[in-house]
Amino acid sequence: MNLPAVEGTLLEGVLQIVPRRFADDRGYFCETYNSQAFEHVGVHSVFIQDNQSLSRQVDTVRGLHFQIPPFAQAKLIRVLRGAIFDVAVDIRCGSSTYGKSFGVTLTAENGHQLFVPTGFAHGFCTLEPDTEVLYKVSAPYSREHERGLKWNDPVVAIPWPINESEAVILDRDRDLPALSVLPEFFRL
Repeated sequence: MNLPAVEGTLLEGVLQIVPRRFADDRGYFCETYNSQAFEHVGVHSVFIQDNQSLSRQVDTVRGLHFQIPPFAQAKLIRVLRGAIFDVAVDIRCGSSTYGKSFGVTLTAENGHQLFVPTGFAHGFCTLEPDTEVLYKVSAPYSREHERGLKWNDPVVAIPWPINESEAVILDRDRDLPALSVLPEFFRL
């Protein structure tokens, strides 16, 4: 079995995954997802859908998004072109890391992926123009169950690598609630 390398994070369940690349003069081959291999390294989610986004501008912020039960989603994120600073925030009430975040740079070149289980808000900002992101999800999209967390909440204090004034963000994401007023959607 071709197992990817896995790097733990400060947030229980959030994993950095580094698939093995087999390179030669033509380029490389990489198995980006194998259910048996991922199960072996601790990813127990069943993915049912792939989503892809294109962000044309640098400093585009998407998130922080999540869905509530029964449509809560685990996500496996990777970059097809460009680069992002990818973030997960623990929103599981009762967790020892509640309100804490983990961020990592994912690029098409490094091929790293981030696994974000249910109970976490997720978002990213683009570091290069024309960045394409692909992410697998474990539940279908449901508008009625979609929620979010303010991307620049000072209590969460995500160390975004962009200036707040330069963020390219939709008004609906800019107006998301702060952690302090977020209902208890997930509880440990």
